[in-house]
Amino acid sequence: MGKKPSQGTDKDAEDGQNREAGAEQAEKTPQPLTIVGIGASAGGLEAFTELLRVLPSDTGMAFVFVQHFKPGRHTMLPEILARETTMPVTEITHGTALEADHVYVMSAYIPISLEGTTVHVEQEHGESGKRMPIDDFFRVLAGYRDGAVIGVVLSGTASDGAMGLMAIKEENGITMAQSEESARYDGMPRSAIAAGAVDFVLDPAGLAMELARLAAHPELGRRPAERPVPEPSVLEQIFQMLKDRFAVDFAGYKHTTVARRLKRRMVVHHMQYIADYLAYLRANPAELISLYHDLLINVTGFFRDPGAFQALRERVFPELVKGQWH
Repeated sequence: MGKKPSQGTDKDAEDGQNREAGAEQAEKTPQPLTIVGIGASAGGLEAFTELLRVLPSDTGMAFVFVQHFKPGRHTMLPEILARETTMPVTEITHGTALEADHVYVMSAYIPISLEGTTVHVEQEHGESGKRMPIDDFFRVLAGYRDGAVIGVVLSGTASDGAMGLMAIKEENGITMAQSEESARYDGMPRSAIAAGAVDFVLDPAGLAMELARLAAHPELGRRPAERPVPEPSVLEQIFQMLKDRFAVDFAGYKHTTVARRLKRRMVVHHMQYIADYLAYLRANPAELISLYHDLLINVTGFFRDPGAFQALRERVFPELVKGQWH
């Protein structure tokens, strides 16, 4: 009589099929993409080429360089930048799908939106010359939810980019600026630094090395749902440290919001474990100050909203002063 097949054979085959199906599904699931937005004006092209010379071509990030050139005018930027990197360099147009290890060039004068990683060029509203185009672009990036965002301000005059970096920081992105001494024109970096919007201040080569280090951090591209909330005991210790130092009790804050802020600070310091960050907080009073400001950052959003002030000017203040003078 022949030997009966093992009862586990069919189940083993089914399990194998399920594992194969799971692996196939994992391959189909898009990995979160980190988008690095880089804004520059005068002197910024030189800084960006210096950055590209040092930047590895396999970080897994997508880089979008916003330089002040008018839409519809031919630009040699893709060709110029392609000499400094092995990554493909292309100009952004309507429907461009951002990909890892690619460099994109975008006119600062075209308003865009993002649907996932696909760029949509929006209808121009007419007064484009009065906009702060790098701020506008960074605000769009701040709303990106399919991965992580890093904002970088390079050489340029005036202050464009500072408020956009703050918007990115509010949404738990990472922010950088070229050091003032290394910038040909330090207006833009100086304004961003003065606004408290910048996590890293480095020369172009240093920015490139920091981007490469961040790309390797396991927390950077993880979706919010994949980030566990720290143990209550850890949060209690951090809340107590903040309360002792600033007389502010953060225990009533939504813990998921606090967790996102903590993870952002951990990424900045290249840390993976909350215990390491807790020890770092205890040893570095300056970091406790930085965390405190990060936790409070979005309560100031109202004061950077031009629409809010326009409404006050046109609707509220006239009513308040009506009848006060005769």
